[in-house]
Formats: sequence, structure tokens, C-alpha cells
Amino acid sequence: MRPAAAAAIGALALLTYFQFPGHTWLQQDSQIYAPILEHQRDARVLSNDIVVQHPHVAFTLYDEAAVFLRGISGQSFHSVLAFQQIATRALGIWGLYLMATALGLSTGPALMGLTALTVVAICSLGAAIAGPAVLTFEYEPTPRAFAVPLLLLAIGLTAHRRYSWAAAAAASAFLYHAPTTWPFLALFAPLACWRKQWRALVILAIAAATLFVAARGQEPQTLFGILTPLQQQLQRMRAAYAWVSLWPAALAVHWSIVAACAVAAFWRLRRELPPDFAIFALGLPALGILSVPVSWLLLDQWKWAIAPQVQPMRALLFTALFMQFLTACAGVRAAAQRKWLMAFAWFAAAYLLPLQADITRGWSIQRSAVLIALAVLTAALCGKTPRFAPQIAPRFAPAAALSAFFAIPILGGVVNYPILHTPALTALGNWARSSTALDAVFLFPAVGHALEPGIFRTEAVRAVYVDWKGGGQVNYRQDFAIEWWLRWQQTMQGFHAADLPKYEALGIRYIVLPPQDRLPRAPIFQNAGYVVYELSR
Repeated sequence: MRPAAAAAIGALALLTYFQFPGHTWLQQDSQIYAPILEHQRDARVLSNDIVVQHPHVAFTLYDEAAVFLRGISGQSFHSVLAFQQIATRALGIWGLYLMATALGLSTGPALMGLTALTVVAICSLGAAIAGPAVLTFEYEPTPRAFAVPLLLLAIGLTAHRRYSWAAAAAASAFLYHAPTTWPFLALFAPLACWRKQWRALVILAIAAATLFVAARGQEPQTLFGILTPLQQQLQRMRAAYAWVSLWPAALAVHWSIVAACAVAAFWRLRRELPPDFAIFALGLPALGILSVPVSWLLLDQWKWAIAPQVQPMRALLFTALFMQFLTACAGVRAAAQRKWLMAFAWFAAAYLLPLQADITRGWSIQRSAVLIALAVLTAALCGKTPRFAPQIAPRFAPAAALSAFFAIPILGGVVNYPILHTPALTALGNWARSSTALDAVFLFPAVGHALEPGIFRTEAVRAVYVDWKGGGQVNYRQDFAIEWWLRWQQTMQGFHAADLPKYEALGIRYIVLPPQDRLPRAPIFQNAGYVVYELSR
């Protein structure tokens, strides 16, 4: 890879991190992973917290890698995880670049693959996957956020027939988040056998053995068996996205359109796709679609305990990603042939998902205008227009896709995530970390489903008796699900001052209330957003 292309990939990774689709911390699943990491590093902290008492990290080296990197760097978990997130994003973008160059989109040494970078930039806009609640570019530094880009690198390396290196990238993804890798492995393993790439298979086998050995001695997860009626009830309430039968019916239309666009673009490019890459370009989108009825059968019908943990329907992210990739490539080809209407249509399809997760929903005039403008601009800059020398316009082709990183959030009004970190919440965490005992237990009885308690748990490194986001582990462990639901019913059915003795009997030391619910007694801490009362001394 040329230095200029490497620099462009690195810059694009930083753009995706700091601008769009962006990144978050302690707003989704990192609220669960970060406390587990803190407790693994120092068993004294958070020992009374239900989230760390029932960890679900037995089958991943995510936690071991984070603890190791923190130990050698002296940085916080936030920093070492952010480093991995940016690094793996860069590797994933490199994988997309390899995929694009495998189709011959680099139009000559002078252009250094600029049209390939256009395709890469479009795909780097990310997409929210309607239905299974997953992303192609995850905002949070979670295991899947690292695994998906590594798989993209593995696909790109396979497209260039670098099988051993592809296996190494896939093995790394497997060690981070094994459930994400099954669609790739389902295609790569037979291909490696067919190509007699035994070294690649040995690399994958070593990764599987490593994960098996690492999982021994850790608290096991229940992988086999049938969900109890209570587990089904709690999962349907707390993690409805995993149950296909609860998805809106309109999603069938959405995914039919996405799949049709991917297949049509594949057909347009079929003669230019290298044979090995064609297996993934068609096979991964197909597996994504097939994963939906498989998930429905395993979970909604058979109630298998392993299904909500593996969540096979999340393979739909590959359907969405390849729709973006293939339609963008088809748009480049059509523009180069000056088939402007076709180029516009292909690029419009490529920009659909970054603008709206469910394309069947009503489109606002605002977003429709942004979609049209981006498609027209990209088609114009990727084509050899009569007013320019044959290779002048493609030199500026990436500019159209790069403008989307600003146009989509600013002009399109796309907001990927709310801003939850506030000075009041930070001050509350700082006070608790410096002024309360390590084994203190807090309760936020008036917040309902809000995410602030999970942010507080990690920033203060203090236990929270129960919170809504922490209940996300009901997918993994029956014992956790029962205890979480009991705690929720005991304390989160509405705050009443008369419940204070009950809270104290449950081992809760501090309650955190909004200012409007303050009690007729002196608080131990207060600021503009929170009032804290100590229940026992």
C-alpha cells in the first residue's frame, strides 16, 4: 500500500471517530463492560455490584487485552479501549480499500486509487441496522466494535488471496467476539479447504483452542438448554430486538429492498469480482438475510438459550454493509462510463442507510435533499465529464464522500446518539469516588430507564444496586436475570420517602434523587442535577 493511501486511511479512521458516525463512552454496552474490567483489575471495587458479580466475558479475550494494555501503559480503560477502537477502525477501512482495489477501481498510479477511496469513504459513514440493534461502525469500544473491522480486513485480504493473513485477522476477531465471526468463517473455512490453505485453517484452530483454554476457570455462561418462561418474559421486555417475532412488519420491506439493491449491484459487477471475493460479496449478504428465519426458529420457536447470546440475526450488518459497498462500486463504474442516471441511482442507494436506518419510514424533505445532492455530486466527480481531462474529475472524487461526513449530521439532521455526560453527573461521580467507601451501594430510584446510573457506576467506581442498562445481561445468565428482576421490582417501581427503611435493609447506603424530589432532611451532597442522601452511618 502506498504511503499516501495509508495516510488517507488513517485520516479517515480519525474522521469516523471524531466527526461521523462518531464514538461514545458509557452510553450503551460499555456501561456493562467497563465495570467488569475495573473489578478484574482490582477485586476490591464494585464487589457489591450485580453487574460484576455475573460477568459474561468468559468467551472473549477483550477483557484480558484491556487489562494488559492498561497495565503496560498506565492509562485508563477508556483510553486503551479508545486506542483499540481507532486502530481496528483503521484496519477495517484498510480492508474496505483492499476490497475496492480488488475490483480494479484504482484507475492508475497517478490517481492512487482515489475512486477506491471514494467507495471506502461511503462505507465508512456506517449504518444502523434496523431490527437487531447493531451497527456496521459501532460507537462504543465493545468487543463487536473491534471484531467487525477485523473481519473487513480479513475479507479484503482474502480478495487478494492472502489467506494466512486473512485467517490471522479473522482469528483476532474471533478472540474479541466469536459470535460476530460465524458468517465469515462459514464461507472462509470451505474456501480455505478448497484452496488447500492448511496454514490458514491451523491459525483459526489455534484461536479456537486459545479461547477455550482462556474460558476455563471463568464463571461459565449457560449455552445449552431451553429458556424458562421467566427468562423469555424478561428478554422480551429488556432485549426485544433479539426476538424476530417482535420486529415491526415493515422491516420485511426494508430488508427486501436492501437485499435487492445488493444483488442487483453484485450482478452489475459480477464479471469484475475476483472469484474468491465474489463468494463473500454474495454469500455474506445472503447469510445475513437467512439469519433472520434461523434466529426466529432457534429463539422465538424453540427457545434455545444459546440464541439470544449468539444473536445470529446480527449478521444482517453484512447485508447492509455489502449493499453500501457494491452499490458504491457500481456507481463508480456507471459514472466512469458516463451513464449518469444509473450512477445517480447507485450512489443514492449507497447513501441510504447512513441517512436513515429504516428506509421505509417517511423521508423528510431535509434528508431527501441531502441524499439527492450527495448522489449527484459523487456521480459528477467520479465520472469523466466532457469539460475536464479524462482523469481530472476522479482526482476530486473522494471530496463528495468526505462532504457526507458533515452534510449528513449537519444538513440531514442525523443524530446518532444523545449527549448524556453532564457536569452535574461528573461532579456526582467525582464526589462519590473521593468521599465514599469502596463497598458503598447507590440507588437512583427515580430515574426509570435512564442511563445515568450506568455512567455513574464507572466514573465513581461505586456499586449501583440496580439499573435498566445493567439488565442487558438477562440474555446471558438465568441467575442474573432472576436477581436483576427482583431488585428492579423491589426498588424501581416509583420513589416514595416511606421506602427508605426498605432500601436500607437491602444494603443500600446512598440514594440519589433529582432536586425536585428532595427530602425534608439535609443531603450529604447536592448540585444542580442531583441530591444525595445517606441512609445509614
